[in-house]
Amino acid sequence: MWKWLHPYAKTERAYQLCLTLQPWFWAGALLCLSVGTVWGLAFAPQDYQQGDSFRIIYIHVPSAILSMGTYVAMAIAALVGMVWQWRTAYMSMIAMAPIGAVMTFIALFTGAAWGKPMWGAWWVWDARLTSELILLFLYMGVIALYGAFEDKQQAGKAAGVMALVGVVNIPIIHYSVEWWNTLHQGATISKFDNPSIAPEMLWPLLISLLGFAFFIGAVTTVRLRNEIVLREMHRPWVQALAISQLASKQQVNHSVKGGN
Repeated sequence: MWKWLHPYAKTERAYQLCLTLQPWFWAGALLCLSVGTVWGLAFAPQDYQQGDSFRIIYIHVPSAILSMGTYVAMAIAALVGMVWQWRTAYMSMIAMAPIGAVMTFIALFTGAAWGKPMWGAWWVWDARLTSELILLFLYMGVIALYGAFEDKQQAGKAAGVMALVGVVNIPIIHYSVEWWNTLHQGATISKFDNPSIAPEMLWPLLISLLGFAFFIGAVTTVRLRNEIVLREMHRPWVQALAISQLASKQQVNHSVKGGN
């Protein structure tokens, strides 16, 4: 069943996959973010209670959802690395970690900006806000633990254990509004049978969410390519790639000078 995935345990195949996916991710991110944010910020109707201040939802909700989604993906990569001993899985994990941390910070920052006019305070120790803050610390912990080891294979294993342990925080974030009495509103788009948001507000939100996902995919492929090159510099295929890119650059420079 998973035979199609096994070739990508090789760093060269993973690098080529990143090259293939990267332009599609960038194109999807540009298209969806342009449409979703412009539609949501400029053309979606006002909320009958919050007015225009609700429009921060088109940044806050995608970043919050994907801060959790990225952590789950990172934990899955860590599990794959531990079970099958794939170096590329650990590389993928650490490639995603800073991106997830940034998404979590954006979610917290936009949540505070939204909470000020709605709750009258920038921050309250609400269950969801607190568990989301813990998620940011988990991301930072994984990054710091990975950087603490010179042996990156051991670093991946240590950081992977932390990523797997921290995944218990994800259901706490998601269900915190149901388990505890909090100021934070309940589910909106996750109630597919009866979403708590009008369709003319929902569609730009879904498009923005897709755009954020494409953006995370694009940046992850860039970071994973860089991580592979840094870790595999001694490999013949990386050296051949570097020589090829240097020759291409020199050829372009020569053509430009010849044209002048």
